[in-house]
Amino acid sequence: MFYDAVKNDHGLPNDPFKAIVAPRPIGWVSTVSASGQANLAPYSFFNAFAESPHYVAFGSGPRKHSMRNIEETREFALSLATFDLREKMNVTSAHVTTDEFDFAGLTKVPCRLIKPPRVAESSACLECRLFQIVPLPDDDGHSENFLIIGRVVGIHIDDRYIHEGRVDTAAMRPIARLGYSEYATVIEAWRLRRPD
Repeated sequence: MFYDAVKNDHGLPNDPFKAIVAPRPIGWVSTVSASGQANLAPYSFFNAFAESPHYVAFGSGPRKHSMRNIEETREFALSLATFDLREKMNVTSAHVTTDEFDFAGLTKVPCRLIKPPRVAESSACLECRLFQIVPLPDDDGHSENFLIIGRVVGIHIDDRYIHEGRVDTAAMRPIARLGYSEYATVIEAWRLRRPD
């Protein structure tokens, strides 16, 4: 099959785009507002984009609490969403006006270099400072979607997952988003070295 992605005339019951660009790691974003209110929300448009220095980005559409808080404070944390935390991660996707940490029964712990807290139960966290927010306009020039790019300034890793000098990613069992309401879990890792 082929379809025009601008017209989005695929003829299927649901848009297949997110099922193709998969699996996508979950960016479990914690922020604080200028007044100090904590916020925690998962974003499935998330990934890493540079190694030295480290940059990550996530997509928000439309402008939500996380993005507004980042605009105000220029900081955010990304905690790793794992299989053991899948239900609590899902709870934090609810549209509520209360603190999502408390709502989901998660523990807030301070970050070292930024003000937003991180998820204590998570096996890893990236502390980030805002680099840039890029509007992603439609054909008429309106922006309901935004790419939020952060420079990673601090990294937390649970020591239980460091073996022989390497992070055992599969042991942490991170979850990723597929299409529709489907997720995947990393449970196996294998190596393939470049020929050069």
